[in-house]
Amino acid sequence: MKKLLSVAGAAAVLALQGPAAFAADSMSLMLNWTPTADHAPLYYAKSKGWYSEAGIDLNIEAGKGSAVSAQRVGTGGSELGISDLPTTIQARGKGADVKALMVIYANSPQGFYWLKSSGIQGPKDFAGRKIGNPPGDAARLMWPAFAKKTGLDPASVSFVNVSPQAKVAALKSKSVDIISDFYNEHDLKVREFGDDLGFQPWRGAGVNVYGNSLIVNGAYLAKKPEQVKKFVAVTQRAYEACVKDFAPCLQALTASVSGLSPDNQRDQWERIKQLMRDDTTTKVALGAFDGARVKADYELVSSLIGIEKPYDPALLFSNDFLDKNVRMAP
Repeated sequence: MKKLLSVAGAAAVLALQGPAAFAADSMSLMLNWTPTADHAPLYYAKSKGWYSEAGIDLNIEAGKGSAVSAQRVGTGGSELGISDLPTTIQARGKGADVKALMVIYANSPQGFYWLKSSGIQGPKDFAGRKIGNPPGDAARLMWPAFAKKTGLDPASVSFVNVSPQAKVAALKSKSVDIISDFYNEHDLKVREFGDDLGFQPWRGAGVNVYGNSLIVNGAYLAKKPEQVKKFVAVTQRAYEACVKDFAPCLQALTASVSGLSPDNQRDQWERIKQLMRDDTTTKVALGAFDGARVKADYELVSSLIGIEKPYDPALLFSNDFLDKNVRMAP
């Protein structure tokens, strides 16, 4: 009898907790790299309980490059991820089951940095030099496109494996001649190298492809579209909130991730807002893709790098999950 009462009591407690206690779906999101300012809205939304309120138990996992993230999501190892769009274009051509649902960087964040004292004045002087970046770095994968756009032989440089955290030290020690990095980190390098710093943004060299984007596994999307819609809605809302006021987002990020300099992350966010802004994100929706630009990116990758199994680029993305009332500040 006591056992029956105990079971009944437990059932009553669970009933009082309501369906929300059981409704949360576990979702894993693999970042493109270790967490920094561009990922702060995810940590902010999680700290505020927005994902939980939407029935999502979100696990955020640090990544090792867009190629790794696209592959993981494409095989179903993670439901969601963040990946550079040209890398996603290539991954889908190799059979990865992925779709992009929200662009974070409407402008390419990629750039090359060097020391002017090394004799390099611009990309025309890159031949015979060493470029430092990680193996899975999107800049390494897209290098043939940049090289051909700037009149270089893609084989004229050599790549050295350098972790993101070691790039500045590698350039300073001259173990490499050039490093690739996101524009987010620009201020850190200016402070370190001053007037000796050389910089070439990819977007200034005619390679302004879409950058980091939120991607989803296609099979998961087909199975749980409503859950994906909730995730995108919360994430879009979080990015909007952080554009308006970054302070609580920075607090959420640094509370979850150790070793970050708050000043550096603030500087990064100011650059990130520039990268998030274009005619589509300000006039259609924050995070929205322009179909013509996606097609142009696809054609660029196809012509300069190659796509293993060609497909219709319209299948690569969707704006259907975005709230059109949420727009990037002009």
